[in-house]
Amino acid sequence: MKYQPVVGLEIHAAVKTKTKMFCDSLNDPDEKRPNWNVCPICMGHPGTIPVINEEAVKKVIMTGLALNCSIARDTFFERKNYFYPDLPKGYQISQYQKPLCFGGYLEIKSEARNPKSEINSNIKNSKRINITRIHLEEDAGRLQHDPSGDFSLVDYNRASVPLMELVTEPDFTNGDDVRAFAEEYQLILKYIGASDADMEKGLMRVEVNISLTNADGSYGTKVEIKNLNSIAAAAASVDYEMARQKELIESGGEVAAETRGWDENKKATFSQRSKEEAHDYRYFPEPDLPPLKIQELRSRNNELGEENRGGFYIDEIRAMLPELPQARRERFKKQYGLPDADVEIFTTDKELGNYFEHVVSELGDNSLAKLAANYLITEIRKHGGVVGIKITPADFADFIKRIAKKEISSSGAQTVLEEMFKTGASPEQIIKEKDLGQVSDAGALDAVVDKVLADNAKAVEDYKKGKEAPLKFLIGMAMRESKGKGNPQVLEEMIKQKLL
Repeated sequence: MKYQPVVGLEIHAAVKTKTKMFCDSLNDPDEKRPNWNVCPICMGHPGTIPVINEEAVKKVIMTGLALNCSIARDTFFERKNYFYPDLPKGYQISQYQKPLCFGGYLEIKSEARNPKSEINSNIKNSKRINITRIHLEEDAGRLQHDPSGDFSLVDYNRASVPLMELVTEPDFTNGDDVRAFAEEYQLILKYIGASDADMEKGLMRVEVNISLTNADGSYGTKVEIKNLNSIAAAAASVDYEMARQKELIESGGEVAAETRGWDENKKATFSQRSKEEAHDYRYFPEPDLPPLKIQELRSRNNELGEENRGGFYIDEIRAMLPELPQARRERFKKQYGLPDADVEIFTTDKELGNYFEHVVSELGDNSLAKLAANYLITEIRKHGGVVGIKITPADFADFIKRIAKKEISSSGAQTVLEEMFKTGASPEQIIKEKDLGQVSDAGALDAVVDKVLADNAKAVEDYKKGKEAPLKFLIGMAMRESKGKGNPQVLEEMIKQKLL
């Protein structure tokens, strides 16, 4: 390809904490009352002193560890100076010189292989996306513009909410890889509890930087795409912008250094503002906050008789990491023998995957795991998932066992399951009350088969002539005669035997 795409991401995610970054105002993304969760500190009143939210720092370090980052041992906060109406202090407390996390990577599934990818990766068709940094800062407020255009209002509920910013290397070459990275990162944040990462609530925001290489291989003019309201939009904007820039260059035009937005209706980027001048944010250390000291081992620190006052210990934070999505995929496939599609569903829907594991534990037999997975994926997801479900894992396992033992037919199973969803009753109780037990005893079905064969002489004659369709018809009639309780496999074998 003559023009190679050079694409990097910046992803902001609101850190999930009880209070804001430097004060005790609530960090509540669901608060609808404007300027409700505010105080003199996050409103930037003169004379107020910020205090670092330790939980936010720990969760950013945990995110860095999950993404194979190095963790800074000594770091500090800085003031990023700029004026905007939703920035109450006139500066943002952020990090620049020494981010908390740096030099990490995340492997994604991609058809476009990267020479930087791990040769021994556990991910089929893997591609390594390198992470430059993850730093911690405070968010700004939110502007609400009046439709008339005469004025704007400012809501400071979001001001000073802890915000982590991840910056990648320009390792992306297409929209599919952007989607894969953003989705996996979002999943990791949810797994470790660092952020709810809900883009609809503004808890995760993706920005794209994209250029095409010049004929000599050097980087071309960079365009930034902002205000992307979904991961799908971020992916689509990359593919569109690559095509736009290529067409512009080949027609003799020049790519302008600018910020562009995404029009969801037109599926196209549009110019927002030029970036002809570089901003001078005049970073300098935040004088009201102490430096952060991060050590590897608390145990080693204790042996030396030292105390890390107000410090953080990487070994303790690493111990808090749960099983990550990729490790879960590998374990589910190996432990339960599930196909990739099922594994992916149980990985992305963590609660459903947890429920599945409880069911299999109650089954006590991994050979039934696939049958359980089939019903869980098709039926429970159809009924809205496992949150608030009335069916206990033990009862669901009992339901699966009865299907495997052919105690209920497939149609009977649907009836039982529907009732379980509605009432939470046990399979045994429902089968008994509704008389849904499947009959597999040939003796009990003998009269049913004789009657069906006697009543359907034409189908019997056609089957004896070598036609197969009449057999299915006769089985169906036998199921009807037995009121759906006859085992279809047993009925089929009986009919064949009687018509030899």
